[in-house]
Amino acid sequence: MGARVGKTGFQFLAYIALLLAAVGVVLPLLPTTPFVLLAAFFASKGSPAFARWLEGHPRYGPAIENWQRNRAVPVKAKGLALGMMGLSWGTLFIIGTPVFALAMSGGLLTAAACYLLKRPS
Repeated sequence: MGARVGKTGFQFLAYIALLLAAVGVVLPLLPTTPFVLLAAFFASKGSPAFARWLEGHPRYGPAIENWQRNRAVPVKAKGLALGMMGLSWGTLFIIGTPVFALAMSGGLLTAAACYLLKRPS
Protein backbone atom coordinates (compact mmCIF):
# COMPACT_ATOMS: atom_id res chain seq x y z
CA MET A 1 0.00 0.00 0.00
CA GLY A 2 2.88 2.39 0.78
CA ALA A 3 4.25 2.22 -2.77
CA ARG A 4 0.79 2.97 -4.18
CA VAL A 5 0.42 6.02 -1.94
CA GLY A 6 3.85 7.26 -3.06
CA LYS A 7 2.98 6.73 -6.72
CA THR A 8 -0.31 8.57 -6.29
CA GLY A 9 1.50 11.39 -4.51
CA PHE A 10 3.94 11.77 -7.41
CA GLN A 11 1.04 11.76 -9.88
CA PHE A 12 -0.71 14.48 -7.88
CA LEU A 13 2.47 16.58 -7.74
CA ALA A 14 3.00 16.11 -11.49
CA TYR A 15 -0.50 17.40 -12.26
CA ILE A 16 -0.12 20.34 -9.89
CA ALA A 17 3.24 21.28 -11.43
CA LEU A 18 1.76 21.08 -14.94
CA LEU A 19 -1.19 23.21 -13.85
CA LEU A 20 1.23 25.84 -12.53
CA ALA A 21 3.17 25.65 -15.82
CA ALA A 22 -0.04 26.20 -17.78
CA VAL A 23 -0.90 29.20 -15.61
CA GLY A 24 2.63 30.47 -16.27
CA VAL A 25 1.90 30.54 -20.01
CA VAL A 26 -0.76 33.18 -19.30
CA LEU A 27 0.74 34.99 -16.28
CA PRO A 28 4.14 36.51 -16.95
CA LEU A 29 5.10 36.42 -13.26
CA LEU A 30 4.96 32.62 -13.10
CA PRO A 31 7.74 30.82 -14.96
CA THR A 32 6.60 27.94 -17.16
CA THR A 33 9.79 25.98 -17.83
CA PRO A 34 10.72 25.06 -14.23
CA PHE A 35 7.21 23.78 -13.55
CA VAL A 36 7.24 21.72 -16.77
CA LEU A 37 10.55 20.15 -15.73
CA LEU A 38 9.18 19.50 -12.25
CA ALA A 39 6.04 17.91 -13.72
CA ALA A 40 8.22 15.67 -15.90
CA PHE A 41 10.26 14.60 -12.88
CA PHE A 42 7.21 13.79 -10.77
CA ALA A 43 5.48 12.05 -13.68
CA SER A 44 8.51 9.84 -14.25
CA LYS A 45 8.15 8.64 -10.65
CA GLY A 46 4.39 8.25 -10.56
CA SER A 47 2.95 7.86 -14.06
CA PRO A 48 5.06 6.63 -16.97
CA ALA A 49 2.15 7.24 -19.36
CA PHE A 50 1.86 10.88 -18.26
CA ALA A 51 5.65 11.27 -18.50
CA ARG A 52 5.56 9.98 -22.11
CA TRP A 53 2.73 12.38 -22.91
CA LEU A 54 4.71 15.31 -21.52
CA GLU A 55 7.86 14.30 -23.40
CA GLY A 56 5.88 14.04 -26.64
CA HIS A 57 4.00 17.30 -26.16
CA PRO A 58 4.80 19.80 -28.93
CA ARG A 59 5.21 22.73 -26.53
CA TYR A 60 6.66 21.11 -23.42
CA GLY A 61 8.53 18.16 -24.93
CA PRO A 62 11.51 20.08 -26.36
CA ALA A 63 12.25 21.82 -23.05
CA ILE A 64 12.09 18.51 -21.19
CA GLU A 65 14.35 16.78 -23.71
CA ASN A 66 16.82 19.68 -23.68
CA TRP A 67 17.04 19.48 -19.90
CA GLN A 68 17.30 15.70 -19.73
CA ARG A 69 20.00 15.46 -22.40
CA ASN A 70 22.08 18.58 -21.78
CA ARG A 71 20.90 20.08 -18.48
CA ALA A 72 20.36 23.17 -20.63
CA VAL A 73 17.96 26.09 -20.15
CA PRO A 74 16.93 28.23 -23.14
CA VAL A 75 18.27 31.80 -23.20
CA LYS A 76 14.73 33.19 -23.23
CA ALA A 77 13.83 31.22 -20.10
CA LYS A 78 17.03 32.38 -18.37
CA GLY A 79 16.31 36.00 -19.19
CA LEU A 80 12.73 35.77 -18.00
CA ALA A 81 13.74 34.00 -14.78
CA LEU A 82 16.46 36.54 -14.00
CA GLY A 83 14.12 39.43 -14.76
CA MET A 84 11.41 38.02 -12.51
CA MET A 85 13.92 37.46 -9.70
CA GLY A 86 15.03 41.06 -9.96
CA LEU A 87 11.45 42.30 -10.08
CA SER A 88 10.51 40.19 -7.07
CA TRP A 89 13.43 41.42 -4.99
CA GLY A 90 12.80 45.01 -6.09
CA THR A 91 9.17 44.72 -5.03
CA LEU A 92 10.22 43.45 -1.61
CA PHE A 93 12.58 46.42 -1.30
CA ILE A 94 9.96 48.97 -2.36
CA ILE A 95 7.31 47.71 0.05
CA GLY A 96 9.71 48.06 2.96
CA THR A 97 10.55 44.45 3.74
CA PRO A 98 12.86 44.15 6.78
CA VAL A 99 16.58 44.11 6.02
CA PHE A 100 17.04 40.54 7.27
CA ALA A 101 14.36 39.25 4.88
CA LEU A 102 15.84 41.28 2.02
CA ALA A 103 19.27 39.82 2.71
CA MET A 104 17.96 36.25 2.94
CA SER A 105 15.83 36.49 -0.19
CA GLY A 106 18.60 38.30 -2.02
CA GLY A 107 21.07 35.58 -1.11
CA LEU A 108 18.72 32.81 -2.24
CA LEU A 109 17.86 34.59 -5.47
CA THR A 110 21.54 35.23 -6.17
CA ALA A 111 22.34 31.54 -5.62
CA ALA A 112 19.50 30.54 -7.96
CA ALA A 113 20.68 33.06 -10.56
CA CYS A 114 24.25 31.75 -10.39
CA TYR A 115 23.05 28.17 -10.86
CA LEU A 116 20.87 29.22 -13.77
CA LEU A 117 23.65 31.17 -15.47
CA LYS A 118 26.01 28.19 -15.16
CA ARG A 119 23.59 25.98 -17.14
CA PRO A 120 24.27 25.72 -20.88
CA SER A 121 21.74 27.29 -23.25
